[in-house]
Amino acid sequence: MEKVQDKFLRYVGVWTTSDPESTTAPSTARQFDLLNLLAKELKEMGIKVKVTAKGVLMATIPSNLPKPKKGEKKAPVIGFIAHVDTAPDAEGKDIKPQIIPNYNGKDIILNKAKKVKLSTALFPELKEFKGQTLITTDGTTLLGADDKAGVAEIMCAAEYMMTHPEFKHGTIRISFTPDEEIGRGVENFSVKDFGADFAYTMDGGAVGELEFENFNAASAKIEIQGCNIHPGYAKDKMINAIIVANEILALLPPKERPEHTCKYQGFYHVVGFNGTVENASVSIIIRDHDTAKFNARKRLFTTIQNKMDRKYGKGVVKITVKDQYFNMRKIVEPKYYVVQRAIDAMKKAGIKPKIQPIRGGTDGAMLSFRGLPCPNIFAGGLNFHGKLEYVSVESMEKATQVVLNIAEAR
Repeated sequence: MEKVQDKFLRYVGVWTTSDPESTTAPSTARQFDLLNLLAKELKEMGIKVKVTAKGVLMATIPSNLPKPKKGEKKAPVIGFIAHVDTAPDAEGKDIKPQIIPNYNGKDIILNKAKKVKLSTALFPELKEFKGQTLITTDGTTLLGADDKAGVAEIMCAAEYMMTHPEFKHGTIRISFTPDEEIGRGVENFSVKDFGADFAYTMDGGAVGELEFENFNAASAKIEIQGCNIHPGYAKDKMINAIIVANEILALLPPKERPEHTCKYQGFYHVVGFNGTVENASVSIIIRDHDTAKFNARKRLFTTIQNKMDRKYGKGVVKITVKDQYFNMRKIVEPKYYVVQRAIDAMKKAGIKPKIQPIRGGTDGAMLSFRGLPCPNIFAGGLNFHGKLEYVSVESMEKATQVVLNIAEAR
């Protein structure tokens, strides 16, 4: 049976960056390269699989349990989900992983020429991996552990189930989705076709992470129409769109940015800015676990819109706020047995569960609101979305074991 490390290295070699500006599904055709590879590997294992035209892979491992006797409870259909795309925040093409066996617990030079390193001063958690095998970037791209670590773990668990008939399990459903990183991962996912009673996304970070609550999320798009006049004749006539944009950003609470928040604290995060004197646009994401606070954050943009209208006149500033996803806690918590199954699976693997809120979102949040309770489980990677991303091989092995422990019949 192939090791999780080998699967992971093969998958990160496939370029799958998603594109937030694209209107297609999936947003980039290159995501099919990995989806089709995974479909081929699953078929070779003897698993039925389908990849839809919209880039959603679904596969089924049939139950190998005897038919339940009258009055006996049928084993639940359990799903496992991971996404194939990587974040557009950093380069995801031509990834050259570096393998560091028996890591010594010290700083890691990723790229000497570019002076890129993983520092234990900045990332003290690195020391916890002393003696393990780390896979890092070469300092020029992201790694893709988000979420190809999750993909590799599910694939390893699937291979184990297909090659070990003595391992008893109910029906297992697998799905690999596109475009999670741009918030469109399950737009074309059919909960009905998936047919699971509950599922888990393998899309978390460090070993032991288990999450069933996440941010409420929205986006704010600000478009500014300036008035460009020759600067020598601009008095009382020019409206500089760049200046207006900066004025709007100054109205956001400076301490409520990602770099100043943690745990349950929400934030406003500026993710895009383009501007000239004539036109400017700003993209902001809005996040908060608490629904009331989340709604208050969105209302702030109405206040800003009104303020700009009074100062510059209507039509100069246009602010559009759109909801993206919501906190799945209200859906999952009443079905806590789904969380408990993951807790028990981790304990069986010798892992101490770390139940915490996700400071982000997963496909599972949207799926939960569509009737598929779907907590998030660690995949082992850290420092996602950038050139400092890394993953421990031992962490991926533990995640694979957790998948198997969840799947095992009880």
